[in-house]
Amino acid sequence: MAVVDARPLISEGGEPFEAIMCAVASLGEDEDLVVLAPFEPVPLEGVLSEQGFSYQAEQVGEGDWKVTFRRQP
Repeated sequence: MAVVDARPLISEGGEPFEAIMCAVASLGEDEDLVVLAPFEPVPLEGVLSEQGFSYQAEQVGEGDWKVTFRRQP
């Protein structure tokens, strides 16, 4: 499993998309990707859905989100 915590980068005004896509590219066939964000990353969910991933989003804590992406067979 790969985990990308986008919260620090976003809080500094950065864009985590490149780091997330690098993590996607390094995933093994059966590995999941977990993205932690300060909001539900709906655009990312769309992008990775188009690339064959399903996702499960859950709100954790005060406004933080954990989204688990899994490659579909």
